[in-house]
Amino acid sequence: MIRLATEADLTIVHGLEQVIFPDDAWPFEKLDDDLRSPFAHFLVSVDEDRIVGYAIAHHLTGNDVADVHNIAVIEEYRGKGVGSSLLDELIVWCEARQPDAIMLEVRADNEAAQSLYASRGFHAIATRPGYYQPAGVDALVMRREVTS
Repeated sequence: MIRLATEADLTIVHGLEQVIFPDDAWPFEKLDDDLRSPFAHFLVSVDEDRIVGYAIAHHLTGNDVADVHNIAVIEEYRGKGVGSSLLDELIVWCEARQPDAIMLEVRADNEAAQSLYASRGFHAIATRPGYYQPAGVDALVMRREVTS
């Protein structure tokens, strides 16, 4: 089940963030800001009352681009459609806000995520060298056009 994140979810999501992204986890305060922002869509995927994934997108009213900021799934649920479902929900939300495009950054060494994004119409448009710190891993910038 996918639902909107709540304040009660933040501690769990922050803990998952630290496990899934140990080198570059977002701080609790950033997740809290996303939860409270009128320009963000913060989702959690729940299986049997356990958060197994989460996703965040942003779109500033009037901006021509929406951004997928984060999609994460715990290891034992990867490959089971959780990330796909979260991404699909973010795309629906972004498109309803009527931007021209949706963009995201993905680690250049994360082929599974790149494949998921490509399957939803995203294509690489640029590389950001050393974007993910402290590992210095490049980011691929991917874009998906929104058609009305």
